[in-house]
Amino acid sequence: MKNSEAIRKLRATMRDIATHVIKVSDSLDEKQLEIMLNMLIEARERKSRVMVIGAGRSGLVGKAFAMRLMHLGFIVYVIGETITPSLKEGDVLIAISGSGQTQVVVTASHAAKKMGAKVIAITSYPDSPLARISDHIVFIPGRTKIAKELDYFARQILGIYEPLAPLGTQFEDTTMIFFDGVIVALMNKLGISEKEMWQRHANVEIPS
Repeated sequence: MKNSEAIRKLRATMRDIATHVIKVSDSLDEKQLEIMLNMLIEARERKSRVMVIGAGRSGLVGKAFAMRLMHLGFIVYVIGETITPSLKEGDVLIAISGSGQTQVVVTASHAAKKMGAKVIAITSYPDSPLARISDHIVFIPGRTKIAKELDYFARQILGIYEPLAPLGTQFEDTTMIFFDGVIVALMNKLGISEKEMWQRHANVEIPS
């Protein structure tokens, strides 16, 4: 492929993803958003913990969201990290899975429910196993194909990698931007300034 053709495809892909994000932002259900925001705010007021889980790229998106929640003063952890404590009643688990079938995410959500935690599912499939066990669902369109192998870690071992846009990538990119929007909405509702968030920002950096 010539360089000019590769660059053309690069630009076209970026435009497609940006267009998709705009369409999703226009179609988001306001009631779903309000409920999610209120669940998070209530957890913060109660000093309950917010846990985040996702596999693969969804997991990276979740980590970025968890960092911003920390900047807002939430007690927040990422499931799977060595310092993450056990869930308890009243905690909130944010479970991210485009297909709603990622085994590690569904299993963790089942466990959270048993402990009395509330589960918020972020998914493209509101009738999926994850959605069915969740207390609340936020529908993010973008996942148009479900992987044949549902277990994320099994896919890694078998060397099964999913293609890029317009399949899983659009869900993950859109969810990333959606979470950034959630942070701004929480800043507004809680009356927290960017300056206050900066005070919680990491001040010990690893030298490059």
